Amino acid sequence: MPSTSTILLVDDEDSIQTLLTYPLERDGYTVVQARDGEEALRRFAEESVDLVVLDVMLPKLDGLEVCKRLRSESTVPIIMLTARGDELDKVLGLELGADDYITKPFSIREFRSRVRALLRRAVTPHLAANREDVIDRGELRIDLPRRTVEVRGEPVQLTYIEFELLAVLASSPGVVFTRRDLLERLRGSADYREPRTIDVHVRHLREKIEEDPSAPRLILTIRGAGYRFRAD
Repeated sequence: MPSTSTILLVDDEDSIQTLLTYPLERDGYTVVQARDGEEALRRFAEESVDLVVLDVMLPKLDGLEVCKRLRSESTVPIIMLTARGDELDKVLGLELGADDYITKPFSIREFRSRVRALLRRAVTPHLAANREDVIDRGELRIDLPRRTVEVRGEPVQLTYIEFELLAVLASSPGVVFTRRDLLERLRGSADYREPRTIDVHVRHLREKIEEDPSAPRLILTIRGAGYRFRAD
């Protein structure tokens, strides 16, 4: 992972900015700070950002709106900071395209682990078990080095996590992955994470690649077990 990775840290509390900036800079990252939603969008447009850490509660524009706007133009990995027990914010953040969330208060060790995991996967982006550069499953074509996806000949724009999830499933057609399996493959660990968040990402993915998301033919649910990609 390059030490020059740039992280946009968006939080209106000076104490949080100080608390998180120091360990990130010590780990070799460049930290760009923003203290409200409008400044976050402005700084993102000005800088080459590799990862966004985004608090939900922000002045001017809240974090959920910032996440939505960032995701409309970029696949940059996004970690959302949410209040303890606020399940609605977590779900909404994932619905709007966040890749991960972390609940306040949290340990610095956990925070650094989440940041490293997302950046590591962004630098070495595909997690396929084999060494194919292109996964061709008939109507679905995934170019791993270029991070492009075509469905029935048409390009499809996926978020960072959606692409990784599809690459894992499509690289092993017929293999059933539990939610925990998928979290470990995507995040490096399932610790501190709710396995049901995988369901949100799968639903988004189906909406983009299935002809009829309500009757999926590519990504199949195995009741009581998890998910698998259609075996040809």
